Amino acid sequence: MNTITDIFSDMTKVKVLDYCTPEDIPSSVLSSTEPIILKNLVSNWPVVQAAKSSPEQVCSYLEQYYQGMTTGAGVSSPENKGRLFYSNDFTQLNFTKEPAQLDVFLQQVLAAFNDENPVSRYIGSTPVDKLLPNFRATNDLAALAQHKPLVSIWLGNQSRIAAHHDTPNNIACCIAGKRRFTLFPPNQIENLYLGPLDFNPAGQAISLVDFHQVDFIKHPKFATALANAQVAELGPGDSLFLPSMWWHHVEGLSKLNILVNYWWQTNSAHMGAPMDALLHALLNIKELPKAQKDAWFDVFKFYIFNPDETALSHIPKQRLGVLKPTDDHIARQIRSMLLNKLNR
Repeated sequence: MNTITDIFSDMTKVKVLDYCTPEDIPSSVLSSTEPIILKNLVSNWPVVQAAKSSPEQVCSYLEQYYQGMTTGAGVSSPENKGRLFYSNDFTQLNFTKEPAQLDVFLQQVLAAFNDENPVSRYIGSTPVDKLLPNFRATNDLAALAQHKPLVSIWLGNQSRIAAHHDTPNNIACCIAGKRRFTLFPPNQIENLYLGPLDFNPAGQAISLVDFHQVDFIKHPKFATALANAQVAELGPGDSLFLPSMWWHHVEGLSKLNILVNYWWQTNSAHMGAPMDALLHALLNIKELPKAQKDAWFDVFKFYIFNPDETALSHIPKQRLGVLKPTDDHIARQIRSMLLNKLNR
């Protein structure tokens, strides 16, 4: 088995830019297909300044915006060392989900600072505007306003979140503590040993590889994933642009870690979730005989993944129907066709 030190010693470092501001993030960054560290992007946010002062100061800063909303927290026993994962027999998760009041949660984290191996406490993906009303009045990325992002906050002590991917683009802003992201391009999916689609910690399939103690006998293809990986280490004020569909393993390395992230989509509003198409394919294609699956592979390649814009030029434009570029009208027509077929 290989330890965490062995893994990160020679890994490619994510590219760093140091000229972006919350008001000015170039389109070349926001459209990048590679991850980018935006050094000191949010260093001037008041919440970051409070975090640089002390853990107690940043907790007090957050509490001034908190109005009592109950959220959810993951709580894991010390033996798991912050890894939010499955139980050994995969019958359940290795942590419990409990209701939490933010002020109480923060005080619990602060109270455990002197514990050598504390209970892990983790609040993930909670909407900032609901949990901390008016927080974004002085802590925000104005450059993303036109994209109408979903803005979420993540808090806790030391944690390890297994590699997973998200459909939206993402800018993750480190507020307090240190974060390490281990990143893999989308094409490394077959080398990450993903777990179940329908039973996982947070809604997405996760890698079953333990990054802190990799067993290359059990997971031999993970060596290829590592050869294609990049690592980003963030301190307070630093941010990471993470393109859509990149796999990311996330570690909170400090006794108090706070992160605010911005998710946004670049596709049209009428589009549905690609995962819906995958689930439909699992239902209708996965168990077909090989010859039929091969045929459907070619059908999808022609209609969906074909880069040739002239491929359908033999059809009169007025008869393209649902093959036209998708707009609201076409989207409604396709949904109606699907509903009719599903309701049979």
